[in-house]
Amino acid sequence: MNTETKIPNPTIERLAFYSRPLEVLLKGRIPVVSSEKLAGLCSVNPAQVRKDLAYFGEFGVRGVGYDVRELLMEIKKILGTDHAWNLCIVGMGNLGKALVENENFKSRGYRFLAAFDNSPQRAGERLPCGLIIQSARKIAELVKALSIEIGVIATAPRNAQRTADMLTRAGVKAILNFAPTQLRTQDRCAVENVDFTVKLENLAYHLAKEE
Repeated sequence: MNTETKIPNPTIERLAFYSRPLEVLLKGRIPVVSSEKLAGLCSVNPAQVRKDLAYFGEFGVRGVGYDVRELLMEIKKILGTDHAWNLCIVGMGNLGKALVENENFKSRGYRFLAAFDNSPQRAGERLPCGLIIQSARKIAELVKALSIEIGVIATAPRNAQRTADMLTRAGVKAILNFAPTQLRTQDRCAVENVDFTVKLENLAYHLAKEE
């Protein structure tokens, strides 16, 4: 891969989608998959699959396809999911508790090592996963002590920016934000915003168009 080439964000997102069916194929002991078959499993165009992978080198054999195990390993290496990541979460309401107990995080190598909340009533509560909710005032201390790399924000919108500032000052390099507000962070901290209402509005648009 040319290190000067800027990889489009949609390409990175599609790589993650490609890994899902590859995992299923690997479990099914299917050794080879064509770009057409992989594209069909991901609901994209075969040319798009080949273009996305071409950003990172040459994969597969023309007329044969991709070695499922090798391609999955390469995609995980590209995405950085070939090793575990340490996470913390801030905001332990219903959403926060649902996220920290979600088995998908653990199965993909994302380990929640700390949970924080601003509410004194929640501090000290033991979660089913074994974590004890800590006061948000301990963010700086525990983020450093536990070598936490990614912070997840599930707070109320009014607290999200202050929480992001606390996480970045503590040394967190990336934030997954579930609060419905856009965060301002320093360039060295990557942010992904997950706003469920945007997804709902997308669905509403398609429903309105059909009507």
